Amino acid sequence: MKITRIVFLLLVIGQSLLINAQEKSSEPAAKLKAKFPFTMLSGGVILIKAVLNNYKDSLNFILDTGSGGISLDSTTCEELKIPLKPSDVTIRGIAGLVKVRYLYNAQLHLPGLTVEGLNFHVNDYEILTSVYGIKIDGIVGYSFLNRYIVRLDYDTLQMEVFSPGEFKYPRNGHLLKPLISSIPILSFRFRDRKRFTNRFYFDTGAGLSFLVSKEYASDSTVLASKRTPVLTQAEGLGGKMSMSLTVVREVSVGPYKFKKVPTFIFDDAYNITNYPFLGGLIGNDLLRRFNVVLNYPKRQIHIIPNRHFNDLFDYAYTGLGVYFIDGKVVVEDVVPGSPGDEGGFKPGDVILAVNNNFSNNIQVYKTMMQTLGDRLKFVIQRDGSPFILYLKPKSIL
Repeated sequence: MKITRIVFLLLVIGQSLLINAQEKSSEPAAKLKAKFPFTMLSGGVILIKAVLNNYKDSLNFILDTGSGGISLDSTTCEELKIPLKPSDVTIRGIAGLVKVRYLYNAQLHLPGLTVEGLNFHVNDYEILTSVYGIKIDGIVGYSFLNRYIVRLDYDTLQMEVFSPGEFKYPRNGHLLKPLISSIPILSFRFRDRKRFTNRFYFDTGAGLSFLVSKEYASDSTVLASKRTPVLTQAEGLGGKMSMSLTVVREVSVGPYKFKKVPTFIFDDAYNITNYPFLGGLIGNDLLRRFNVVLNYPKRQIHIIPNRHFNDLFDYAYTGLGVYFIDGKVVVEDVVPGSPGDEGGFKPGDVILAVNNNFSNNIQVYKTMMQTLGDRLKFVIQRDGSPFILYLKPKSIL
C-alpha cells in the first residue's frame, strides 16, 4: 500500500510539473524587433535618434524611465510647424509645474521599428539642450517602454527592442522586481552614519547618481553626518534650481554596493517624490554601471555589472557649472572654495578651449574636467578679452 501511495503521489507531482511547464511554455518567446546604437551623454544619460511621423529629419530623444509618458520639445514643434492641441494636463518636475499641449496619435520611427498611436505632450527642453550641447527634441518614457522589452548594453552602446514574451536574461546578473505604474519604483539600501532602506525612482533620465528630498533627509536624519554639503545647482523640468551636494557612504543596488556616492539634496516643493512614500531617485550615473533589461510587461528589471562598474562618478570635480548657450560654452555657476573658484573663474566666463582643444564641444570638455590629478589649461573669454586660467580637478566634497 505504501509503495502504491508513493507511486500515486509521484504521478500527481509529475503531472503538476508537466502542466506548469506547459503553461510557462505557452507564452511565445520574445522576438528581437530592432537593434540600434545610442549615445551616452554626461551623467550616463541615453540619447537615441528617431523620426516623428513623416517629417524628414531625425530627432534627438532622451530614453527616460523617469518619464511617465512621451514628449516633444516646444521649439522643435515650432520649427517643424507641428499642429498641437491644448489640454488641462499639468506635468510636475523638480523645478516646477507645467501645463502642456499634445500631439495625438503620432508615429515614432526608430531604426527597424515603427511605434504607432503615441500621444506626445509638449514641454520646453531648452535647459537640457544647454546642459548637453546637443539639441534635445524630446523624451521617450513609459508610453514606449511599456510596450516592449528593452535591453541597454553600455559596453557596446547598443539598444535592443524585443516583443513582450518569454525572455532569457543573461547569467550572473540580478533580477529586480519594481512597482511600475508609470515610473519604476524600487527599494534601495544605503548607509551614511546609519543604514536605511526606502523606495526610490529608477530614473535613467537623471544625469546624477543619487538624489534625496530635503524633507526625507531632515525627517529621518538620513544624512545626519558632520559633513557640510556644498551648495550648487542642478537642472530639471521647469529649469535650474539650487541644491546641496554631499556624499553618502554606501548605496546598494540589489547585491551590488557603491562607496562614497555623490548625493544631491533638493527641496521637493512640488512633491514629485510623494514624500513620505518615496525618498528620491537613483540616477543613470549609477545605473549605467550595469547592462540593463527593462521588462515593463513583466514588471522586471535585470541588471548585470559592465565595464563601467568602477568608473569615477560624474559630478563637478572642478566646481564649475557649465552650459551651452547661444553656441558658446559658458560658466554659470562656481562653487565657493572649489578648484574653479581657486582658479579664478567667474560666472559669465566663456570657455574657448581646454588643454588646446578648441572643439567647443561641451561633452568633450566635461569629460576632460572629470580627470582627477591633471592640471587643466583653460582659454576663456571675459568682457570680450581672452586669457588663460588653470585648475586641477579634485573632489569638492
